[in-house]
Amino acid sequence: MTTPAVPARRIPEEVHRRRWAILGVLMLSLLIVVLDNSILNVAIKTISTPAPTGLGATQSELEWAINAYTLVFAGLLFTAGLVGDRIGRKKVLLGGLVVFGIGSALAAESGSPGQLIAYRALMALGAAFVMPATLAVLMNVFEREEQPKAIGIWAGGVGLAIAIGPITGGVLLDHFWWGSVFLINVPIVILALGLMVWLVPDSRDPSPGRIDPVGVVLSVVGLVLLVYGIIKGGELADFTDAKVLATILSGLAVLAAFVLFEKRSDHPSLDVTYFKNKVFSAAMSAIALVFFALMGVTFFSVFYTQSVRGYSPLQSGLLMLPLAAAQMIFAPRARLVVDRFGNKATTTAGLVLIAATLTAFATFQADTPIWLLEVVFFLMGAGMAHIMTPTSVVIMQALPREKAGSASALSNTFRQVGGALGIAVLGSVLSTAYRNGIEDKLGPLPVGLRDTAGESIEATLGVAAKLGPQGKALVDPANDAFLHAMHVTALCGTGVALVGAVVTALFLPGKPPERQQGKEETQLVAAGE
Repeated sequence: MTTPAVPARRIPEEVHRRRWAILGVLMLSLLIVVLDNSILNVAIKTISTPAPTGLGATQSELEWAINAYTLVFAGLLFTAGLVGDRIGRKKVLLGGLVVFGIGSALAAESGSPGQLIAYRALMALGAAFVMPATLAVLMNVFEREEQPKAIGIWAGGVGLAIAIGPITGGVLLDHFWWGSVFLINVPIVILALGLMVWLVPDSRDPSPGRIDPVGVVLSVVGLVLLVYGIIKGGELADFTDAKVLATILSGLAVLAAFVLFEKRSDHPSLDVTYFKNKVFSAAMSAIALVFFALMGVTFFSVFYTQSVRGYSPLQSGLLMLPLAAAQMIFAPRARLVVDRFGNKATTTAGLVLIAATLTAFATFQADTPIWLLEVVFFLMGAGMAHIMTPTSVVIMQALPREKAGSASALSNTFRQVGGALGIAVLGSVLSTAYRNGIEDKLGPLPVGLRDTAGESIEATLGVAAKLGPQGKALVDPANDAFLHAMHVTALCGTGVALVGAVVTALFLPGKPPERQQGKEETQLVAAGE
């Protein structure tokens, strides 16, 4: 870093004075983007029930309702970060919020699962421009020595959204139709727009990169093909099917072409040279793997609490409170643990804790005391907080401040891609294991109903309800097949979390010697000034 450049990057006094209020507005913008997914998690059971209560969505359509959002979001984050760097982050934030609000209003009025998937993709288009801009603005209103604290609070905001989402969704579903879980976004968008116009300063990269349309298209097409193949394999309970294999291999081929194109491009969306830094790569891997495991768990835990245990959407939302509470408690304080033990020990311990909680899920039965689920959720949130905060700081400080949009986009892309693949892969494992477990119990059903009833526990219970007394015999086998499928899926998630722990243990930096640590802190303060 050259000395002459430092004074030019100082935070203006007027902005510095209102930095915490600006952080509050950024967290409100972040809140709706995260809130949307956490609300949807509670609503998926309702949306899967037949009309007029829901849309009668199948398990694969539910996976697409979630993944249409995450894939478009992930695919556009690189470009969104660059657009923000080029034309100004405030403009991008405002535009993204408007698109997100319009998409939310349309999603609320969806008449079919196909429409819901399309409008969720539109919401993701807006969200893709909101998420990286919030962290980029944060990096430009806080001096470097305050950034870890601000990022910790920002990460705690994710925990707040995870807490508010399921409870809000539960209350809305108890009193209104399923579309209300999307319509609730609109007033929050309007409030965030007003506060942003008033408080948030604009900023941009003095030398922004060029937009890379070819890279964007290749990344989105590759991810969609890969995820579509995985979901289709789970739906058919056959990953050796020719169409499934062809789709997955095509997706991998397109993603390989994307990486080669980015390596040769002079204005890449994804600068692959960043990944030569083992610390940066390990932090990215940790984020992707933890979201892979957690998004898959969230997907099946809703069916466990609502379908197997019989809790309402509101009760199911309240049961997730410990997960969110732990994130809110520990995320802002995780930096203190990093100061004491270093990035390697903190992040690795967090991933091991996530692996332990997933293993606990593999022991749950229909009559497991519910307080055990609460303890597991709390520990899961604590583990997540001690992964997200240190890895976010490592990633954001690995690049210069003016490249904050790119660093944020990379971090969020890996989070979203990890989550999308988690839902696709673990959702497919759940679907395949469930179909294999219930198939031999569906013999007495008419041939036309067998295939439908084998798709998911909700499909089986829906068919059972239509058959009346004759269908009651399907309820216990459905619960047993789902519990077995959940156990298999949880153990797969455990394996993924343990891989992440090995990666961070090998490549993240340990705690530096005290003399070196003091020297680094002095350099950080000097850089901020």
